Amino acid sequence: MGEKRKRGNANVAGAGASADNQHETMPTSPADFFQATPKVDLHRHLEGSIRLSTLIDVAREFDIELPDLDKLGSMVQVTQDDPHTSQNFLSKFEVLRQFYRSPEVITRITEEAIADAAADNVKYLELRFTPSTLARSGNYPLGEVMDWVITATLKAQAEYGVTTRLIVSVNRHESTHLAAEVAHQAADRLDSAIVGLDLAGDEANFPAVPFAPIFQEARQAGLKITIHAAEWGPAGNIAQAIDLLEAERIGHGVRVLEDQSVAAMARERNMTFEVCVTSNYQSGVVAEVGEHPFKKMIEAGLNPTINTDDPAISGITLSSEYALVGDKIGLTQAELQKRITAAVEAAFIPAGEREKLAATLGGISRMR
Repeated sequence: MGEKRKRGNANVAGAGASADNQHETMPTSPADFFQATPKVDLHRHLEGSIRLSTLIDVAREFDIELPDLDKLGSMVQVTQDDPHTSQNFLSKFEVLRQFYRSPEVITRITEEAIADAAADNVKYLELRFTPSTLARSGNYPLGEVMDWVITATLKAQAEYGVTTRLIVSVNRHESTHLAAEVAHQAADRLDSAIVGLDLAGDEANFPAVPFAPIFQEARQAGLKITIHAAEWGPAGNIAQAIDLLEAERIGHGVRVLEDQSVAAMARERNMTFEVCVTSNYQSGVVAEVGEHPFKKMIEAGLNPTINTDDPAISGITLSSEYALVGDKIGLTQAELQKRITAAVEAAFIPAGEREKLAATLGGISRMR
């Protein structure tokens, strides 16, 4: 499952070290190698990136009623004894929804999520968040929630040296009226850190089609579009995401090879897949990590990237994910480094910024 994520107030002062300094000591293990490698994460949920120590602090401050505070970890993290099902995985978020109690809490979890990315040598992060979820406990205005996350992101980006862009998410099980309001508020903030709009949630039971006009309008307004598809639903959901919702990237998409016509469409459109291997295993998408179709996707001419999804819930880092894909799925270090390049090329930033990011990551090939 990869190395466990370090909790608490980790010392991240060295996370912004230069590539030259990182090359002074050649890492020996795969985990050390990828910890020393500057990386890109295109698919990380803020709500799934909260430190356990922070949750404990919030529970005590706001007297959140829990059966047993000492067992909070098993309530918000996937454990060895947990069933690998989508229901169990999503149940962690049900517990987490109790904790977004104030602007200060939302600010703290945002800053800490970026600090933790920096500690893992992530140089570019696209952090997605669901304003309606963060707003619910305090009945906060959606726009104010977005502003809190934006302000915290800009502060943490400057402090920790991680270029961070925000993707706003809406859920399939919520109303299209709410989704439209979120999309409009996000479009109004395009001159900030917000760059994209995402459709997430229960893919198996709630279709994407009703949201198509909202996403079409959002793209016309300048928002980039990524859609969770073919994670728990069929490959055909990818075709819907591309044709109806105008997706520029696909979240997960690991069932794409079940329909060769859809795979051909994705190949022709040069779609990037934001794949999250441990998440797919823990939520029952694949029975074993070694059975994950990641390598087969590459062999089929598709473009998967490696991402974390919900690192705190899964107990992982992006470094441990790279090591896991190498160990269990059989990609070489050179092949894994190509996945970092693929993520850079798919980043929701202008071409000039993408070139600067590529230059920042240019030292990775010298570590071989």
